[in-house]
Amino acid sequence: MWHDLMVALALLFVIEGILPFLAPGLMRRMLLEVARQDDRSLRLTGLFSMLAGVAFLYLFN
Repeated sequence: MWHDLMVALALLFVIEGILPFLAPGLMRRMLLEVARQDDRSLRLTGLFSMLAGVAFLYLFN
């Protein structure tokens, strides 16, 4: 189990690092837009992201 968790964490770091590596200017603009969003929008985005992740885990396991 710990091995799988560490593999998932490593993949998360790889995926998160792709955009800043390939397009740092775009990443900066996206972060500025996210900073301008209100709390409700950020919470809904986080909720939908978590639900999509759970759905993918369910479908692929």
